[in-house]
Amino acid sequence: MEKYKLLDLMIKDNKKQKEFYKPTSFWAACSESIVEDLKENGIENFRALKTPRSFFVPTYAFLNYLDDRSFYDNVKDELKKAISDFKMSRKFDNLLNGYSQAFSDYRVLKATNIDKKPFINKVSESSIGNPLEQFEFEGRKFSRSFLNYSLGLNFLKSHVDSCSIKTVMEIGGGFGTLGEILLGDERNEIFYINFDIPPVSYVSTYYLQNVFKDKNIADYKDLKDENILNIEQLKTKYAGINTCSWQIEKIEGEIDLFVNFISFQEMEPDVVNNYCENIRRLKPKFVLLRNIQEGKKKKDADTLYGVEKPILAEDYDIFLPEYKLVAVDSSIFGFITEDNFHSQLRLYKRK
Repeated sequence: MEKYKLLDLMIKDNKKQKEFYKPTSFWAACSESIVEDLKENGIENFRALKTPRSFFVPTYAFLNYLDDRSFYDNVKDELKKAISDFKMSRKFDNLLNGYSQAFSDYRVLKATNIDKKPFINKVSESSIGNPLEQFEFEGRKFSRSFLNYSLGLNFLKSHVDSCSIKTVMEIGGGFGTLGEILLGDERNEIFYINFDIPPVSYVSTYYLQNVFKDKNIADYKDLKDENILNIEQLKTKYAGINTCSWQIEKIEGEIDLFVNFISFQEMEPDVVNNYCENIRRLKPKFVLLRNIQEGKKKKDADTLYGVEKPILAEDYDIFLPEYKLVAVDSSIFGFITEDNFHSQLRLYKRK
């Protein structure tokens, strides 16, 4: 199919690459299902599809609520019989549909915002991809991904002088949220780079090129035949680049900020270390990470989507020897799960 030509090219070329740049245990188990879902139901609906929502389009709502809201009708009916307070019934609805948690994150975002670069207080999320879950607060639209990244940038700004950040690189950027936030406010004057494996790199390319039709976002086919990806030269032609993971070895120059949210924890240690070696040669001033402190669950008979060896929070201290840990948080800008796992933000500064 013509519209998936780029996706097919990415997958074909991925098979020729070093093992470092192929899907690891976690992603090998789900990549084919994601491709099937996209081709069967349409890339234009990717935020409404079950497999993307299971892996790189996070939501707040209770499990299965967005697939079949009637599943919870009996529970809601019984609650209404037990209480006469309309507000309690409304609170329960907001708990199920994710509004309560989203609004809580928005309140933290608003309370912690600092009026300096990179600015995050004006941009509103697009509805490209037909999201099943998106909230509006004070005239701006937010998804869980949008709030996660926005909180991460506030965490960064609260601990270091971020005003000099001009070039931001990400690995495993989901469907493109960080790029949307940074490029969505002209005051930021930021050049954005994202590397990822297919099929997610295809989805983020689709998303960012549709969000920024007035900007030139380079994709894999634009860059695949280049021997060197010189950052300063790329800036003269593009607002940002969104390409495949193996091209990280071609990139040359320096960056100001490196970001990884969650995807490193889904890889194996040798793969993450290889990425970190490439990051270190680009000499970012700051490194902003989000990782489960205790590590991703290991793959076993009961866990299809797991890792062979979890990445623990402290592993990054080893992977990034030229960097000093500046701040850690899981309770304000991050998230503590109900079973007491810590989705932790870690901020490093070059020594």
